[in-house]
Amino acid sequence: MKIPPVKGTRDFYPPDMARRNWIIDGWKRVSVRNGFEEYDGPIFEYLKMFQIKSGDEIVEQLFSLEDRGGRELALRPEITPTLARMVNQQISSLPKPIKWFSVPRLFRAERPQKGRLREFFQWNIDIIGVDDVLADAEVILTTIDYLREIGLTPKDIKVKISSRKLLAVFLRSIGIAENKLESLYTLLDKKAKLPEDTFEKLLTEQVTNKETVTKILNFMNCNSIPDIPKLITKENKEFYAYKNVMLVFDYLETMGVKDYCEFDAGIVRGLAYYTGVVFEVHAVEGELRAICGGGRYDNLLRDFGGPPISATGMGMGDCVLEILLKEKGLLGKSLPKKELDYFVAFAKGYGGGTVYKVAAELRSRGFSAVFSYKTSAGLSKLLKEASALNAKKCVIVGQEYLDNKQLVIKDMATGKQELVNYDSLFTQLKPESK
Repeated sequence: MKIPPVKGTRDFYPPDMARRNWIIDGWKRVSVRNGFEEYDGPIFEYLKMFQIKSGDEIVEQLFSLEDRGGRELALRPEITPTLARMVNQQISSLPKPIKWFSVPRLFRAERPQKGRLREFFQWNIDIIGVDDVLADAEVILTTIDYLREIGLTPKDIKVKISSRKLLAVFLRSIGIAENKLESLYTLLDKKAKLPEDTFEKLLTEQVTNKETVTKILNFMNCNSIPDIPKLITKENKEFYAYKNVMLVFDYLETMGVKDYCEFDAGIVRGLAYYTGVVFEVHAVEGELRAICGGGRYDNLLRDFGGPPISATGMGMGDCVLEILLKEKGLLGKSLPKKELDYFVAFAKGYGGGTVYKVAAELRSRGFSAVFSYKTSAGLSKLLKEASALNAKKCVIVGQEYLDNKQLVIKDMATGKQELVNYDSLFTQLKPESK
């Protein structure tokens, strides 16, 4: 009986693993060069931790369980609550600002679809302890730094930036009650994912005044920062949320990445804990969901029992990113070729023991080296095997070794061969020469 993988999960065969490692290695490399330090947490946490502030959307997607002690646990659907818990535990001793990154494996019990699986990897970067929106701009810069490195240009992607605080100011200015804001955020976040008539119908069910509905639609469709004050009552034009969004764009222009960015008031972000600047990265063409998203969450540490401290961050999953890179023809070009330092073969007679000894010695000195299990194969077939493995050199144990303890070293790129004395071969090889 063949047992298939669970729907919404993935098997990583070697070529798939190579793609996964290439993506994750890039995330880590870019994080470090932008000044972030790596952390991680447990793969499961107490269920109540995700119920505190993640919002209904995340809570509905939890894989939850009860352990032998009757404790309610959940596989992590995101890592930001874990980050908040960890920082709170050592808040007094951690140097500020805190710039951390992580690449956790996450789980969400939702319906699998294109770009959205039940198990995935996510790159998270966070800056904690900086009030200035300069931190928001740096999170966006780091995000673009990675996307730019892997070949995506402003013609391929756009960072759509808005502000949850700005949206709140607008909604209050048109008479939306404070206790209705959270539920309205959840609906507004779904605007781009729903047919226009369906969205307007749902909005009308929450906001019964037609004039107010029109004002909300006009705001959500705004893609020009200077037009925002025109949509808000006169006495509220000079508010800091508006100025902060403008300042973020000023920082991004100074950092040289403004071409990647645009204002979009329709960006809301579904998670309940966002409090300020929010953003998502979208492909310019096609109908893929957001490549990544993030924003400011100044209240999260306080909600987990810690002090009130500013924080901002971003999360990028591997699923949508990989689909986009395949569509753009960037994934195959970018993957490093499989390379092998040495293939050790035998020519005439059985030199198996020496073959294995040479391979083991090469490996002990930091070089990659393999041999064939086909002990009866001729040299020509072994050389083809070495070529298929993209070996740089082939060490041939032949009659020369049996006669004079000499090995043939064949350069697989040029075909050039040279005889090397067995005893002197390893004294010439040094790890730094690799």
